[in-house]
Amino acid sequence: MGELVVEKIENGTVIDHIPAGAGLKVLNLLGIGDGTKVALLMNVPSKRVGKKDIVKISGRQLDEKEVNKIAIIAPNATLNIIRNSSVVEKSEVRLPKLLAGVSKCPNPKCVTNSEKAETKFAQEAKGRFRCSYCEMLFEAKELLV
Repeated sequence: MGELVVEKIENGTVIDHIPAGAGLKVLNLLGIGDGTKVALLMNVPSKRVGKKDIVKISGRQLDEKEVNKIAIIAPNATLNIIRNSSVVEKSEVRLPKLLAGVSKCPNPKCVTNSEKAETKFAQEAKGRFRCSYCEMLFEAKELLV
């Protein structure tokens, strides 16, 4: 079986070490639209995790909220910032202590769902976040609903 060859990007972002099968979720979360050049590699062999997905986005650097959303799906992903076809910055995605404005509160009775207020979730236990308004505790993956 031959290798899959994907061209390098000149400027943009490569999200590596996404859990196998979660690459499409990452693309959906980021709302990548028409006109953006994207490569999605799925089930790529990885020494570190067995199999992984990789997302390459040409011409775009992610903001903090986008990186925090990725952390919910792929807390051990690696972000590579590409400029002039070279990696200029490499960092691991981590769930932050505070998720602000990343998603709506899953509690339908939370005030943030009826009034204009930016949601804030404070990390308590690994992967569990408490809403600063209604004080309910949620698994990180519940925040993506």
